[in-house]
Amino acid sequence: MAGPDATGRAGCARRAAAVLLCAASLCGVAAARAERDTPRTAARLAACEACHGTAGRPPLAGTPSLSGQQREFLALQMFLFREGLREAAQMAKTMDGLTDNDLLEIASYFARQPPPRADGKKDPGLYARGAALSRAMGCGGCHGEDFRGQQHVPRLANQREDYLAAAMKAYRDNRRTGIDTTMNGILYRVPDADLEALAHFLAHR
Repeated sequence: MAGPDATGRAGCARRAAAVLLCAASLCGVAAARAERDTPRTAARLAACEACHGTAGRPPLAGTPSLSGQQREFLALQMFLFREGLREAAQMAKTMDGLTDNDLLEIASYFARQPPPRADGKKDPGLYARGAALSRAMGCGGCHGEDFRGQQHVPRLANQREDYLAAAMKAYRDNRRTGIDTTMNGILYRVPDADLEALAHFLAHR
C-alpha cells in the first residue's frame, strides 16, 4: 500500500495532468475566439499591468514582462496559479475568481502586445559568456534560436535580467513549482555566475 506521501504525490500528478489537458484544450478553442477583450477583463488587465508593465512602461523590479509572451504559456501559468500547482503569494489573490475564459482573454491580450526591448547597458564580455553557455546547454532547442519561445515554452528574449536570473536560480534549487521539471534538471548545480551570464545574454537579445 502506498504511504501518505506517495498518495499525495500521485494525486498532485493526476491533478496537474488534468489541468494541463484542460489548459491545452481551452487554448486551442481560444484561437477561434474574436480578438477582443471584455469589460470584465479590462479591470483585471489594469491590475496585471500595474506590476508587469505596459508597452511604454517597464515592469517592476524582479517582475517579468508579459508583452509579446506566448499565449499558450501565459494561459497555462495562470491555470497553474489558480489551481495552486504553482506557488507565488502575489499571484494567488489575483487569480481568485477568474474563469477559464478570463484567463484566455488575458493571455491573448498580452500575446498581442509588442515584445519588450532590451533594457540597460550590455556588457560585451558577459554577453559573450552567456551566449556560449546558451549554445552549450541547448537553450535554443526549446526556446527557439531567437528565444521568442513557442506555445507552452516561454519567450526569453529581452526579458528582465533580474527576473531571469532569479527564475533560473529557483529552478536550480527546486524552489520553482509546477508540472514540468525539465528546467530543474537542466539547471541543476549550474553556478550563480553562469546563470547571471545567461540572464544578461537573454535580456539583451
